[in-house]
Amino acid sequence: MSKRIFAILISMTVLAGSFGLQAFGQSATYDAQASKARAKVESLGNNAKVEVKLRDTTKVKGHITAIAPDSFTVSDSKTGMTSTVAYNEVVSVNKASGGPSTTSWLIIGGVAAGVVTTWLIVKPAFCDGGAQTRGIC
Repeated sequence: MSKRIFAILISMTVLAGSFGLQAFGQSATYDAQASKARAKVESLGNNAKVEVKLRDTTKVKGHITAIAPDSFTVSDSKTGMTSTVAYNEVVSVNKASGGPSTTSWLIIGGVAAGVVTTWLIVKPAFCDGGAQTRGIC
């Protein structure tokens, strides 16, 4: 009889311990993600345009208007809505793009330089010094 009670107690202890460790592991993960989110928000500062992904798979876009120790506020200037977001609800915080990137500007500049160069080199070759009056001349 005592072996049976002892086996049940050990089983219950192992079972309770596994649930406790699992809950502890999840809270440690949430704390780590909350710390990362807090650091990212503080590095971006007030009035930064951000896109925040939350645990419930929703997204919040707008400008950071207030930073508190346990949350921050995001305001959307288009809709006028203000959302207070707790750090422990955040999956990721990313700086939102505000327009064309540097790569886009380099491509546009390269195309413009190619057009100007082509115009300066090809036009004189085809126009023969202005003797022809057709086409691009």
